[in-house]
Amino acid sequence: MKTLQVELAERSYPIYIGADLLSQKELLTKHIKRQEVLIVTNETIAPLYLDKVSALLAEFKCDSVVLPDGEAYKTLEVMNQIFDKLLSEQFSRQVTLIALGGGVIGDMTGFAAACYQRGVPFIQIPTTLLSQVDSSVGGKTAVNHALGKNMIGAFYQPQCVVADTNTLNTLDDRQLASGLAEVIKYGLINDLAFFEWLEKNISALKQRDPKALAYAIERSCQDKADIVAKDETEQDVRALLNLGHTFGHAIETGMGYGTWLHGEAIATGMLMAADLSARQGWMSAEEVTRIADLFLAAGLPVKSPQEMSTEKFLSLMSVDKKVQDGVIRLVLLKGIGNAIISDDYAIEKLHETLMAFQENQ
Repeated sequence: MKTLQVELAERSYPIYIGADLLSQKELLTKHIKRQEVLIVTNETIAPLYLDKVSALLAEFKCDSVVLPDGEAYKTLEVMNQIFDKLLSEQFSRQVTLIALGGGVIGDMTGFAAACYQRGVPFIQIPTTLLSQVDSSVGGKTAVNHALGKNMIGAFYQPQCVVADTNTLNTLDDRQLASGLAEVIKYGLINDLAFFEWLEKNISALKQRDPKALAYAIERSCQDKADIVAKDETEQDVRALLNLGHTFGHAIETGMGYGTWLHGEAIATGMLMAADLSARQGWMSAEEVTRIADLFLAAGLPVKSPQEMSTEKFLSLMSVDKKVQDGVIRLVLLKGIGNAIISDDYAIEKLHETLMAFQENQ
């Protein structure tokens, strides 16, 4: 087992990464301060892991709520089922919520924890690659709105993150590839050596080699923890973690939540950001090709959906958390491993990128 630390003063917490961690009772129980626990999971994960986690918590007053599975259910209405359970079973503000599932469950459970009785503790047990390397770390919690992804939420840190790599054995290939998009993101942002390692080891990751996956998860979590420690509430450098997300969130919203998986949309979004960066003269066409080749090797899309016109992209991109004073701020690249936050790009170049991806559909 590897243990990383997210350094946030009194809100610091550990990330545990390793195989068969869901058999290690102490990892969970030492982070539960009182006797009340509510496990939040979904219909896919519950048959696989709910009994196992519940058995670790036999000494507690423990209940569970099982939500529908998928990005389409990441809404205030579905999150209200968590509050229904908490209130109907008379859970106090001493309750600890446990998020058992992927990014959707982690985001909704964290947001519910931030809101219930003005804040109760929660623990992340991410069961997908994407949630293990990204959404479970850093305290971003939210639900979607019909007009924009993750527009309603809070920064709220967990007590710990327990990333059991054995849970990836039950992940389907499409979900695995979706997670690899966020892994590749860290190499693109500020870790050229990691990007080069991924180019050499992408086949091993696709084949679920345990050592390769464990290394990729640890390296990704460390890269993210370092950035979050510098900028918890995304006032500055943490925004770099949104590489490709303004484009990608537009795809997710425009296509209907869940039609494209998050990692699929973000992969295309990152390639669009790279394309725009090259049009600005900030990186070479050869680097853009390297990025596209790695996404293809990971099993990720490199074209935007047919339904996404230039006008639709621009309309949806304007409803984004990074818009300031009506200007869309983008995370772009000045070479692989060197991301920047910029509104200093030519708008006509952005239009050229959107039109190029539309023509390539």
